[in-house]
Amino acid sequence: MSKSKPPRSPTEADRRQEPRPDGTRDRPTLEVSRRDFLTFATSFAVLGQVAGCHSGGEVVVEPGVGLTGEGNIVLPELLWYGNTSAELHTPDDWQVEVREMHGAKRPGMTPEQMAAAINDPIGTRPIRELAKGKKKAVILFDDMTRPTRVDQIAPLVVEELLAGGIAEDAISFVCALGTHGALTQNELRKKVGVEILERFRVYNHNCYEHCVEVGTTSRGTRLLINREVMSADLKIGIGCVTAHANTGFSGGGKIVLPGVAHMGSIAHYHIAVPATDRQSTGLGRYDHNVMRFDIEEAARMAGLDFKVDVVVNERGVATAMYAGDFLQCHQQAVVAAKEIYALDRTGAKADLVVVNAFAKPNEMLIAYMLGIQTLYPHKGGTIVLVANAPEGQVVHYLLGRFGEDYGGLRYPTAVVFDEWKLVVQAPHFDKTFGDWFANPDAITWTRDWEGTLEVVRPLHGAGSKVVVIPNATMTYYPG
Repeated sequence: MSKSKPPRSPTEADRRQEPRPDGTRDRPTLEVSRRDFLTFATSFAVLGQVAGCHSGGEVVVEPGVGLTGEGNIVLPELLWYGNTSAELHTPDDWQVEVREMHGAKRPGMTPEQMAAAINDPIGTRPIRELAKGKKKAVILFDDMTRPTRVDQIAPLVVEELLAGGIAEDAISFVCALGTHGALTQNELRKKVGVEILERFRVYNHNCYEHCVEVGTTSRGTRLLINREVMSADLKIGIGCVTAHANTGFSGGGKIVLPGVAHMGSIAHYHIAVPATDRQSTGLGRYDHNVMRFDIEEAARMAGLDFKVDVVVNERGVATAMYAGDFLQCHQQAVVAAKEIYALDRTGAKADLVVVNAFAKPNEMLIAYMLGIQTLYPHKGGTIVLVANAPEGQVVHYLLGRFGEDYGGLRYPTAVVFDEWKLVVQAPHFDKTFGDWFANPDAITWTRDWEGTLEVVRPLHGAGSKVVVIPNATMTYYPG
């Protein structure tokens, strides 16, 4: 295995982000961050229609969400802790609208439907045929910030690899963390399942070490990829597609970049690439997204052979699956995702919005952005962000805070605006919960709905228009 080359000479953009010897670096003022983040958070997309695929059938999933006959609101919560529900009682004199994504009630897939999708791939040969003559296979999968039930999909992939002649001890798994913190063994049991964890070696990606050079993309990203991944001659990814704040929609080649890339590659992709065309990026913006183009080029360079992507319903249950060539699958999955995750905008001004960070409570910032979009362009009003995350916010080496006034290359990534009051309902609050924000002291914290009502009820009395979004970390507004 060849050693990676020394880092290239830094560009001026890189120099502005590089730390000084004491660890400090130049960073934008809070006012500049406010302006950039507001532009980013309020960007919308022009999107299309849904396509056919391998999708769910007669499957009964967990109870639905929405407004009950008694005027209570049922929200999904604790995806990785039993996938339960929380019931919120709203004042009788509020005008409440529950704004669900279009595909909220789509049925889940059966194991037979999943197997059929994997064995009848799009744009490539079945896994068992790809495996013939190969010596080593690696399976990449996303982490706990994504709802993908890898434990339901991985055994189907393994079965095909074994049928193709790859030995069991020649199959490994790598969690495509990007710059997120490593998963514990307990989290891996939830994600990939006990059987996979006991039969195969499952590794966490390390974005700082053991990456080998693959090349440089046309957008200047010097691509260094996880050594375990590059040592395999058959590379398979498992992930999901949801609306995404940067690339428009997640999934596809993101399992490679940033999933199993080096911090230097990820930093360039996250900072320098979007700077070339910021208007092409943002929540739901896919068609001309420069970050997506860089991802796709990187995944081809790294040799991603096969990808399984799912889209999910309101409970995070796979409701459609796309398997095969990663680019063709992702393109088809995004067409479906544009419809499934879309929210309708009624046009009425909301006084208060409740955004539930169900699928990604450990990345609650995404829900805050959707809350701003719901209230914008009107000034005033309140965002209540429900983030029931026992594990806290994900460790993020690019965006996170790691000291009193410093953090990763993109810290701070957001601000709490004066225009809208932010209340975060966090049953498992800790002092670092709001540290993705430059000014977390501007947040009002509560632990339960009763405490939240004590804060917001004096501000929003009779006749207040309230919008509740049950899934605010994987949905978006088209338009």
